[in-house]
Amino acid sequence: MFPSDFQWGVATSAYQIEGATTEDGRGPSTWDTFCRQSGRVRDGHTADVACDHYHRWAEDLDLIAGLGARAYRFSIAWPRIQPTGSGPANPKGLDFYDRLVDGLAERGVAAVPTLYHWDLPQPLEDEGGWMNRDTAHRFAEYAALVAERLADRVDLWITLNEPMVVMAYGYAFGLYAPGRAMMLDALPTAHHQLLGHGLATTALRAEGAGRIGIANHYTPAWPAGDGPEDVTAAVAFDALLNWQFTDPILLGRYPGLGLDLSYVRDGDLEVIAAPIDALGVNYYNPTGVAAPDDDTLPFAMRDLTGFPTTGMGWPIVPDGLHRLLVDLRERYGAALPPVYITESGCSYDESLDDTARIGYLNAHVGAVRGAMSDGIDVRGYYVWSLLDNFEWAEGYHPRFGLVHVDYATQKRTPRASYAWYRDLIAATS
Repeated sequence: MFPSDFQWGVATSAYQIEGATTEDGRGPSTWDTFCRQSGRVRDGHTADVACDHYHRWAEDLDLIAGLGARAYRFSIAWPRIQPTGSGPANPKGLDFYDRLVDGLAERGVAAVPTLYHWDLPQPLEDEGGWMNRDTAHRFAEYAALVAERLADRVDLWITLNEPMVVMAYGYAFGLYAPGRAMMLDALPTAHHQLLGHGLATTALRAEGAGRIGIANHYTPAWPAGDGPEDVTAAVAFDALLNWQFTDPILLGRYPGLGLDLSYVRDGDLEVIAAPIDALGVNYYNPTGVAAPDDDTLPFAMRDLTGFPTTGMGWPIVPDGLHRLLVDLRERYGAALPPVYITESGCSYDESLDDTARIGYLNAHVGAVRGAMSDGIDVRGYYVWSLLDNFEWAEGYHPRFGLVHVDYATQKRTPRASYAWYRDLIAATS
């Protein structure tokens, strides 16, 4: 039921799996700093070793090849390329990703690197991080350095991963690195990330890069009730946390946020709206939204009830993915580029016979197929994640992997969902 060239893949991120945080010239990131602040990460876990992918990458690429996966979405650690966030490239950092991309090519797997998956070099954060407009320009310079080395072997570039999460969890609520709690004062971080995306898109093309996209996190707002106050709050939530990160790229304007956007300068939106070739959609669940409890935010978030949940308590709503894809097509029309589901997955316990994960993935693959039947151009689906990994503020407790990782020994053991996904890919080839 899927086209023969549909790009089945898996996804990871550098900080969550690589480890080797002080090896071969890598500099510190905001997450290295955050992990060492008391009470920030559950049980004091750090990513110093993680899955030791930096040393075990060949074994992990064999696991990807064993799936028959056609693409691997990984991320490049900015502090490994530019330890201070600026200046010349660290040769050993580039060499690592050179080996990785060559290893993928040898196994017939397309390389889909993400340039920024939240590991900002700490020296840039010391200068203001994404609150500082200059970080957008530093990001473009970094993108050019990576593309100069890798552009000839990359299938699809992803500039940013989930800029909404960086803005909301990192700068507004303080739950993720860098741990600032600025609430609506964090809005400039959204714009500066998007400006960095636009500048990096131009820089990548100047280095001969092929297809370019961005991976956005979408959590559709579902009103908690039928009253007009809840509906209005859901509209505000969508504008602030969903459309703010797509409208500027595809429509060249911000949605009606009703907020001060004085940080947007003349010409910025033209830079941000540089044409892209793909839109990455990361989807996990919708969010229940109600009228605000106070004047801090124009909405209040509520738990969705009546749905089964994952091991992390997240509601399982496959139809939400189908409806999201329809909403994207209706909102952007001809401006919507081909879509890739760049993250889709769930966390459960350590079990290897993970029937629940198989059911989750099967239902979400079905939702994608339904959207394609509705005429939406979806060209790939990447499972999050290949491996159990360091799951940010939750440390090593959640397990999203098709492959179980014993962190004490680093032994990899494919779960039943690995075999299920392998068989799905084979059946659609």
